Parts: sequence; structure tokens; C-alpha cells
Amino acid sequence: MNWSETLATAWHAIRSHMLRSLLTVLGILVGVAAVVVTVGLGLGTQKDVSEQISSLGSNLLIVSPGSSTDSSGIRGGFGSSTTLTATDAEALDSEIAAPDVQSVAPEKTSSLSLVANDTNWTTTVTATTTSWPEVRSRELAVGDFFTDEEYSSSARVVVLGSETADELFGTTNVVGQSVTIDGSTFEIIGVLSSAGSSSSTNLDDAAIIPLTTAASTVMGGTTASAVSTIYVKSVSDEVLSAAYQEVESILLNLHGITDADSADFTLESQDALVDTATSIYQTLTVLLAGVAALSLLVGGIGVMNIMLVSVTERTREIGLRKALGAPPGAIRNQFLLEAAVLGFGGGIVGVLLGIVVAWVLPGLIGSSVVVSIPIVFVALGVAIAISLTFGVYPATRAARLVPIDALRSE
Repeated sequence: MNWSETLATAWHAIRSHMLRSLLTVLGILVGVAAVVVTVGLGLGTQKDVSEQISSLGSNLLIVSPGSSTDSSGIRGGFGSSTTLTATDAEALDSEIAAPDVQSVAPEKTSSLSLVANDTNWTTTVTATTTSWPEVRSRELAVGDFFTDEEYSSSARVVVLGSETADELFGTTNVVGQSVTIDGSTFEIIGVLSSAGSSSSTNLDDAAIIPLTTAASTVMGGTTASAVSTIYVKSVSDEVLSAAYQEVESILLNLHGITDADSADFTLESQDALVDTATSIYQTLTVLLAGVAALSLLVGGIGVMNIMLVSVTERTREIGLRKALGAPPGAIRNQFLLEAAVLGFGGGIVGVLLGIVVAWVLPGLIGSSVVVSIPIVFVALGVAIAISLTFGVYPATRAARLVPIDALRSE
């Protein structure tokens, strides 16, 4: 009995109990679809986060303050200190000391209330310099960013995020109007183009003002010169490492620190953030895929169960075929082929279902789902392998039946 005849016999046996066969492959189907979707969701989330981080610029360095310690000895986390100042940012913008640095934008942020007419809205107010749009890769939809003259004169001007403008005025066409920030009146000179969200931060809900203005109005006080972050843009990706060393060296010298391990600031690149996010989501993807793979195991047990039932129901058929000269190997191959067909069929339908879900899901959850072709083939191969593995025992049991005992079976 050749393989084509064995396959035809196996297919006939499956078709003769179609409903039972469909219920058998359900476990395999769900398992394969779950693997495709969960891995796709993990890869999609990883892709979204990487794109959001990279959108800030692949040649960007981020300088954050170190930790602080209060009078009782309680230490705050990184970024809780006020070790960075506008003077540090000016030093980093030196073509002589840092030739590989293209531009620098210090930031000082605070959550403040904005009032326009009878409407108020609390948002993140960012005080910075004129180089901020270039460094942060932001564009304006309406109006202009503040100029060097407005920065030097501490002009009370503000650039709003598109969502902030909409919340306060119901439109983004607000250039020329006024808004009150923490009691001080500012003129709106521009509205930023929409940039979406990054790391759970809504980039469209913001207000940008000159750092010089903030020091004398809404963010004054004893720490008026301190900044919360300094963004440094290198000349190109190729010299990012050189810019990193220049920035670190300048800040260590300014702060009088000789040991880099004792630095009162942290310096990170966008590549480091991307690598960290990628590592986290790869681990999460593996975990989710492992949980989904349990469905495949359950499906394999279902295949073994139905194959054992099939052997019991077809005992007389097996005995007759063996009495007519069918070798044990032919009987074993038939049942193994039936298990493989069930696994392959369930795997194919599961892959198709997973692709459909991956196509529909982004519209429901707002996150990308990436269908990985290698994972599709791996899931399909595992489905067949599991079906064959769990089909070995029923097939072997069928092959070992004694013809005379099988023919006597009722």
C-alpha cells in the first residue's frame, strides 16, 4: 500500500466523521491562532515603541539630573535633583568644546493651569530655548516659534500643542490670542503640529515658553536656573559616540567631578532606550507565546483522544486489513497520517484566523500587530509535530492488534 493510497484512506476516515474531526482540530486551531496573534501583538508593540522613540531622532542624547537626598537621608530617584542648569546647556552648545554637537535644547517642565476666557486646562508647560523644535524634531502647524530676540527679552509668548489649543479654544486657529498661565498673561504665537504620544506622554498636550521668561514668571524661585532635562543633538548618527564623550567630559568638568561613576547626572542615547524597550517586549512576547503554546498541547491531547476512539471503533476494519495481508507498518502509517492531516488542517485554519484577528485588532486596541512569517511556519510545524507525537500511541496500538482478536471484536 503506497503513500497515496494511505493518504486517501486516511482522508476518507476523517471525512466519515467530519463533525468529530472538526471538534478535534479546534484545540490545534485555537493554539496556532493564539501564537500568531500574541507574538504579532508583542512585535507590533515593540515596533510602535521603537518608532516613537526613534521619532525624536536617532542622533539624540538625553541628559537628566542625578538623585537627591533630603535632610532625613531619604534618597530620591534619578531626575529628582537640580544638578543641571541653563549654564550647562550653554557650555554643551560650544562648537569648540563639543564639535560633534549640532544643537542643544534644555527643558524645564511644570504642570500648570492655563486659562482662556472662561475655560481652564491643566497641562505640562515646558520652558526651553529657540533650538527646541530642531532638537525635538517638532514642526508648527500654525504661526511661528519664539525668536532669539523674544527669548533674550523674556517675552511673554507661548506655543501651544494642538490638543491644548483645542481644549482651551475649540480650535487650533488661535495665533494672536492670549492665555493666562499661573496668573501671567502670554500671547499665543504658534501651534505645534500633531505628534501623537510617546512613552505614555501626550505630545500634543503642551505649552512651550522661553526659558528666560519662565525664570522671571511661572517657574521662578531659588531654582530658577535649574533645568529638568537637556536634549543634545549630534551632527550625525556616525558621530553620536563622539558627541556622547564630549557631553560627558564637559559636564564632569563643569561639576568638578573626576570619577564618571560618581556623576550627578545621567546620559542616555536614543539607541539605548530603543534597546531597552526591545529587550522588555521581546521577553513579554516570549512569555505570551509560551502561554498560547499551551493551547497547542491541549489540542494534541485532543488528537490523541480522538485517535484512540477511532482505533476502538475500527477494530474490525483493522483486523480485516491485517488478515488480508496489510503489514503493521501500513496500519501505523495510516493512523499517523490521519493525525498529521488533523494537525495540518487545524494549523492552516488557525494561521488564517490569526491573520484575520491581527488585521482587525489594531482598529480595536490602537496598537500595531505584526504577523511574523517565520512564526507562522513554526506554529504550523509545531501543530503537525504535536499531532504526530500524540498520534504515535494510538497508531502503535492499532498496528499491534492481533487479526483474529480484532475480527472477533464487536
